[in-house]
Amino acid sequence: MSRITPLPDEQWDSAVREALSPLLPADRANPRDAGTLLATLLRHESLTQAYLHFNAHLLLRSTLTPRVREVAILRAALHRESEYLWDHHVPLARRVGLTDAEIAAVRAGGGADLEDVDLLVVAAADELDTRNTLSASTWAALSDYFDERQRMDLVFTVGAYHLLALAVNAFGIDGR
Repeated sequence: MSRITPLPDEQWDSAVREALSPLLPADRANPRDAGTLLATLLRHESLTQAYLHFNAHLLLRSTLTPRVREVAILRAALHRESEYLWDHHVPLARRVGLTDAEIAAVRAGGGADLEDVDLLVVAAADELDTRNTLSASTWAALSDYFDERQRMDLVFTVGAYHLLALAVNAFGIDGR
């Protein structure tokens, strides 16, 4: 059950649309295109705008490939039991080339359908969840695939989606 309802259509003014500007172009800054999550977060415009600056980096300007980003996000959504984020990111994962079998393997925590780098991202996301850090061996393995900025983007992507999933769950946001 929703604890915070999406901002009603009649309350969408220029300040609300400006809060969405870090992530959405002006033509998509409306209740229909923004969706339930963003419409709910808009109950706190300044917080939404600040978070979206950060989130826009992760989604649009990250040094990670879109595929790696989506593997990390899907795993983070699972860790925080966020059906909303999982359901929202599965189509995005498909758009960046993950197959249904690969998505199922991400959900399962591994499998023959995943590439070595995907398995490593899953393992790193799992380790960040359970240990709140990365072991020296995981960091070294990540170094074989990712430069320093990419490793930083990976850690921040997992962490940011843990945070977002916590908010989605706490606020009772659902896709309906």
